[in-house]
Amino acid sequence: MAKQPRAWQRMLSGRRLDLLDPTPVDIEIEDIAHGLAFVARWNGQTRGEHAYSVAEHSLLVETLFTRICPDEPAKWQLAALLHDAPEYVIGDMISPVKAAVGPGYGALDERLAGAIHIRFGLPATIPVKIKKLIKKADKVSAWMEAIQIAGFSRSEADRLFGAPEPGLIRDLSIRLRPPAVTRAEFTHRHAALLGAMT
Repeated sequence: MAKQPRAWQRMLSGRRLDLLDPTPVDIEIEDIAHGLAFVARWNGQTRGEHAYSVAEHSLLVETLFTRICPDEPAKWQLAALLHDAPEYVIGDMISPVKAAVGPGYGALDERLAGAIHIRFGLPATIPVKIKKLIKKADKVSAWMEAIQIAGFSRSEADRLFGAPEPGLIRDLSIRLRPPAVTRAEFTHRHAALLGAMT
């Protein structure tokens, strides 16, 4: 009988996460924050001395989500912060690659997201209304990233992601920081939102 390929990854926390059947007990925020702080958005094709990490992007998306809907409770802010959390083990794929890989990537992402959500007191599946609001914040972040660090023209970014309302992005800019700094801020923000949920 053929040996099954290994489908788990050892985390720095010592946890062993089964990618095909993830359980909340094997998920630690330190692993997520560390992984996301070292995963580059845009396949690393960005300007600057540091890669623009998924952790940095996630912090921006949570800020934008809170500006879009300031009256939503902390649990949905946490959902925004964790919207790309599965990428701590499966990496960040640009949309064209996701389309080429097909539905298998989406199913893997959903299983991991469900386990992550349960681990931190969220429903496995985020309500559609909240997902749409998070996606809106995600697109605004992508627009900002595209024109500030990824080499897109404003017209190209407008066409691909939609031009945001100027007030929504006032005083915000893309930050390129060392992974350790972003990891610490991500972990701190996660703890603050968890505390606000209790």
